[in-house]
Amino acid sequence: MEEDFSKYNGEGTMLRKVQLRILDIMVAIDKVCRENNIKYWLDYGSLLGAVRHKGFIPWDDDIDICVMDEDYDKLRKALIAKLPEQFVFQDTSTDKYVFIRPGRVRDTHSHCDYPHFAKLKEQGLWVDIFQTDRVLSKHSKQFLDFFYRRSFREIHHYGDVAYKSSIKRIIYKLCAYAIHPFASLGVCFNKWLANRNKTGLLSHFAYNYPAMWALEANVFPLTEVEFEGHKFLAPGNLDAHLKMRYGDYMKLPPEDKRVYHLDLEGVKIW
Repeated sequence: MEEDFSKYNGEGTMLRKVQLRILDIMVAIDKVCRENNIKYWLDYGSLLGAVRHKGFIPWDDDIDICVMDEDYDKLRKALIAKLPEQFVFQDTSTDKYVFIRPGRVRDTHSHCDYPHFAKLKEQGLWVDIFQTDRVLSKHSKQFLDFFYRRSFREIHHYGDVAYKSSIKRIIYKLCAYAIHPFASLGVCFNKWLANRNKTGLLSHFAYNYPAMWALEANVFPLTEVEFEGHKFLAPGNLDAHLKMRYGDYMKLPPEDKRVYHLDLEGVKIW
C-alpha cells in the first residue's frame, strides 16, 4: 500500500502553503532563465522530489537550483531586471548582511521569523541558487572551503547575529580579514587549474555547506522533469546524478529523519 503523505503537506496545511508560494518563485525564475537562455537545473532535495514524488518531497520546504558560476552574473542581472514585483533577488551584492554565497530569490509577501535573517532587507520565503563550478579534486576543494567559507561569512556580518559576545565577534572578524585574501587567491587558482585539467568534477562554489559532488557528464546536456505540474530543467542523466548524490534515492528515509528546514510557526504569508 502506498504511503499517505497528506499528514505532512495536505491541502490547507501551512507546509503546503509554503510549498505553493515557493513554487510561484520557481516558476518566475524559470521564465526569466528561458527568456534569457540561461541554463539552470533543479538539484538536491528538489530534484529528488521531482523524480520520486513529481514535485516537493512531502516534508520539504524549499527549492534548490544550480547554475554554472560562469552564468551566475548573467542570471543575477536578469533576475534583478525581470522578476515580477513580488519577488526580489538577494545576495551579497544587494544586501551587506547576506553571509552565504548562494543567491536567493525572496518573496516579499511572506516573512520567516529566523534569527539569522534579522538584519536582512528581505526575510520572506526563498529559492536558493547555488553557483556551481569545476573542481580540481575533492581534497583541494575541501581544504580551501574550510578557510574560505568561514572567513567569508565573518566578513559578511555572520557574527553580528550569531555571537552575543562583542569580543568574540571582533576576534573572529579580524582573523577572517587576515585569512580571506589568501583563501580567495587559492580558490581562484584552484578554479583556473580545474578549467584546464578537465577533471569533469563539479561542486557548488565555496559556501557554508558541505560540498556535494557531481559529474559534468551527468549534468549536461540538460533535460526536463515534471515538478508540481510544471516542467523545469534538470541534469540529463538523472539516475547517475542522483545515485552519486544519494545512493538508493528511491528509498524513503525513516519518519524520524523527515524534517523541515523552517520553523513553520514563524512563517507568515499574505
